[in-house]
Amino acid sequence: MTASARLLIVGPQGSGKGTQGVRIAEAFGVPVVSTGDIFRANIKGGTELGAKVSEITARGDLVPDELTSEIVRDRLSQDDAAGGFLLDGYPRNAVQVGHLDEFLAGRGEALDAVILLDVPRDESIERLRLRAEEQGRADDTAEAIAHRLDIYENETAPILGMYGVRGIVDKIDGVGSLDEITERIFVALAARGLSVQG
Repeated sequence: MTASARLLIVGPQGSGKGTQGVRIAEAFGVPVVSTGDIFRANIKGGTELGAKVSEITARGDLVPDELTSEIVRDRLSQDDAAGGFLLDGYPRNAVQVGHLDEFLAGRGEALDAVILLDVPRDESIERLRLRAEEQGRADDTAEAIAHRLDIYENETAPILGMYGVRGIVDKIDGVGSLDEITERIFVALAARGLSVQG
């Protein structure tokens, strides 16, 4: 286990970041903090937050920044995230980058690396279509998929510029087998001194 691995995985919907995120987090012994998973768990549990989120996502919109940041801060304050974490789905825009910077700075921390899974739009759409068929996810309609990819390109892509200036973005080719992509990620992280302890 490394002393710390504070990571962010970024990529368009359908890039495989959920799957890769779990693999990376397990290898480094840190929790995955996925806003999508937290939201879905609340929807399934019928909580007040779940009802709010359900209404927002059904329209194909994203959950407001303040609400999202509050949930993430709460999760990162839990004991299992003290030695590091892997963020998936947050921060997704410049406002949330500010919220995260402020929170981490308050703990004397910063992100170690941003893993960008680079996948062409056509590939993302095709993967999401398949996922919708396999999992019967109501939020994976063609219109909702296109809307979310537009939001990603307009809002999330600019955060890569902010992190790019800090020199912490690793652009990973997100096309290939799961194992090939995982290996590319581990090689990039190792180059930053973040090695998986065997």
